[in-house]
Amino acid sequence: MRPLTEVLTLTVFTLLLAISHSAAWRPWPHAKYNTSDFIYGSSKKYEGSSEFVHMKYHMGPVLTANITVYPIWYGTWQKSQKKIIREFINSISAVNAKHPSVAGWWKTVQLYTDQTQNNISSTVRLGREKNDRFYSHGKRLTRLSLQSVIKSHVTAKSKPLPTNPKSGLYLLLTSDDVYVQDFCGQVCGFHYFTFPSIVGYTLPYAWVGNSAKFCPGVCAYPFAVPNYIPGLKPVKSPNGDVGVDGMISVIAHEIAELATNPLVNAWYAGPDPVAPVEIGDLCEGIYGTGGGGSYTGQLLDGEDGATYNMNGIRRRYLVQWVWNHVVNYCTGPNALDQ
Repeated sequence: MRPLTEVLTLTVFTLLLAISHSAAWRPWPHAKYNTSDFIYGSSKKYEGSSEFVHMKYHMGPVLTANITVYPIWYGTWQKSQKKIIREFINSISAVNAKHPSVAGWWKTVQLYTDQTQNNISSTVRLGREKNDRFYSHGKRLTRLSLQSVIKSHVTAKSKPLPTNPKSGLYLLLTSDDVYVQDFCGQVCGFHYFTFPSIVGYTLPYAWVGNSAKFCPGVCAYPFAVPNYIPGLKPVKSPNGDVGVDGMISVIAHEIAELATNPLVNAWYAGPDPVAPVEIGDLCEGIYGTGGGGSYTGQLLDGEDGATYNMNGIRRRYLVQWVWNHVVNYCTGPNALDQ
């Protein structure tokens, strides 16, 4: 039998994750839609600005030291898919990308500080990676079993992932044939921290799934659209992989929130830490000027017809904006990308 403290911890963890997803706009299957909203949505001017939203600091740590991302590739991944994601992560700290850039977008995240007024690190780099190509915990995972996957790779006998609780970010990525609890219906990804009772350490981590087979119209929107919303048309993905291109914005969302709220006690809006509203949640669905509701905002079109809003080192990406607490507004790379 588990010790009472561990049982209580696991119960709280389950309750937290059951309700800590963003309630902002995505074409979730359980929501109600007005078709005219999609047809005439381009007239909207929203961008998340609100005098009622107050992002507050709750005195917890943020990632001020150089951030190292440790990817765990769970399931079957193509080399080309890994390359798209690796190059996005490397683009966060790139100084030579064409404007508007991923690095310019990250400058908004850098505005957040800890209680000593140290800013979030400008450096985000790739660390050691692990492959879990044999689905060590099966193809159907619960939120709790994700922590067991992480444990298996930080305690591996051969080349374990480093235990880096202060500046490490553990990124668990599941392939398109793996289903995770609440995927597609409530979440496309989420972040939290591991429990010492399970993993042995408190480590900030995020999970993001490839939705290509299960729900591209939800989690890879706008590169795919759901068939239950008539009149909505997809745009062309910038890297030719709808599932992975859809993952990029979710990965960006989670990395930004992990940097500003790694232990769920730092930067968030609202009075309830059980359901924190974080810097990505406030801007869900906003990718450009005028964005709001179902309208993504003004985006860029490449010569090949692909849609994007940011440049990386060698690629283009479509990344959701984040909340700028200085101006109380969602911002992308343009505001600081100079």
